[in-house]
Parts: sequence; C-alpha cells; structure tokens
Amino acid sequence: MTGFGKAQVALAGRTIQIEVRTLNSKALDFSARIASSLRDIEMDMRSLAGKSIGRGKVDFSARVEQDSVQAATQINKAMAGAYLAQFRDFASDNDLKISNDQILEQVMRMPDVLERQQDVELTDDDKKAILEGVQEAMVQLSDFRSQEGAALGNRFRQNINNISDLLQKVDAFEVERVDKIRTRIMEQLDKLTVDYDKNRLEQEMIYYIEKLDVNEEKQRLAHHLTYFVETMDSEDTQVGKKLGFIAQEIGREINTLGSKSNQADMQRIVVQMKDELEQIKEQVLNVL
Repeated sequence: MTGFGKAQVALAGRTIQIEVRTLNSKALDFSARIASSLRDIEMDMRSLAGKSIGRGKVDFSARVEQDSVQAATQINKAMAGAYLAQFRDFASDNDLKISNDQILEQVMRMPDVLERQQDVELTDDDKKAILEGVQEAMVQLSDFRSQEGAALGNRFRQNINNISDLLQKVDAFEVERVDKIRTRIMEQLDKLTVDYDKNRLEQEMIYYIEKLDVNEEKQRLAHHLTYFVETMDSEDTQVGKKLGFIAQEIGREINTLGSKSNQADMQRIVVQMKDELEQIKEQVLNVL
C-alpha cells in the first residue's frame, strides 16, 4: 500500500533526515540508502522498518546534514605552517621577491592543507535517538496507510454492495428465462412433422433446464460477497492476499452465471457485476 513517513533527529553538529516511502507489491521489496556514517546501525534500522511494513516496495533513506559550521572546510594549521616556513626559506635562500599574499596562495594549494570535518563516531545515545526517529517515521507511515486503507475499504464495500444488489435483480428474470427456453423448444418441435415421445421430451426438458439452473451459483456468490466483507472487518492486519483469493472465487461464480444465463437482461447484469469486480481487483494489491 502506498504510504509516506519521515522524521528528523537533531544530534550535536548535524541532523539525521529519515524518510520512508512504500508502493504496491506482492512481497517485501526493501531498498535502503543510508549514509556511510550510519552503517553501524543499518541492520537495526532495516529490521525496525521491515517489521512495521509487512509487504510492499519500500524506499528507505537516512541521510546526514552537517550544520553550517560543522560542514565548513577546515585548515590544517600545522600543515599550512610547515609549508609556509618552507616557502619563505626557499625565497630567502634564492633571493626571490615574493609577497606574503603570493606565498599564502601557493600554501593553500598544497596537499592536505584543506580538509573536511571527519564524521563523528556515533555514541550509544545517538544510536538510540536515530532508532527512535526511525520508529517515528514508521508511525507516520502507518497512519498514512490507515487513512488510505479506510478510504479503500469504503470503496470495496460499495463495490460489494453493488454486486449484491445486481445479484438480487437476477431473480426477476429467472422464471421468464425458463419459460422462454421451454417455449422456444416447443415451437421448434411443433415445426417438425415427426412424432415424438412426450414423456421422454419432458424428461429431457427437465434435464436441460436443470443444467441452466443458477441457484447454486447465486448462493455461492452471495456467500463469497459476505466473506469478503467479513475478511475486511476482521482483526487480521494482513488480509490483502486473502481478499485477492476471494475476489477470484467471486469472479468464477459471476462467469458461470454469465455462461448459464442465456438471457439478454441477465447478461447485462453479469457485465455490470464484472465491472464492479474489476475495480476491486485493480485495488486489492494495495491492501496488506
């Protein structure tokens, strides 16, 4: 399920920015970008994030932002002083007319005179604060997903209700459908000039009409619709795959209903059912 969470942890001279984004996926696909100075607790951060997410495509990042003073390039005074003395001695020994500004310009170009502040090793308190920041980001992510889930649940409930309402409309065409089938067969037989056994015809007629009976399909479909809603409302925190399986069963019953309907109005109802079910299938991967 899509989601986003972030946290900011202030440490001495630097700030840790933590972000986590999730997208739809059938399994857990975890991708992390973590600053090198945080490698000591990388596995702890991964483990904490993975437990909270369950499944989905995850983009996790933890970067370090140095404070302006901390991030400034530092002058290695000892190294600069050594170069400065050598330049002055060289100029004096060779009677060169070189100004202090010219000497300083050359000193600043020498290796190891300018150096960036090295990463400060994490203390136990720093590690604890960063992991608490990860937990805060996970809480935000969970809240985001909960809001998305509530909206998605309402949409699913509406789709299921629409399919259920369409299923109720099938009853109005059942008797008419059977009568039309019987009438059509009898009209075709009346056109024949041969005699036939009416008792045998009645037996075959009953057998044929029973094969087109959709009561079992309607009962199973109604059961699957109820089961879908019950699963959504269950205490289980990860029902996405189960809802996907139930949606497949709903589709099987709708397809069988369509193949047996043999009536234009019922066929239209089946098409509308399939449209509602397709909307469910498109979004069910968003559910954990």
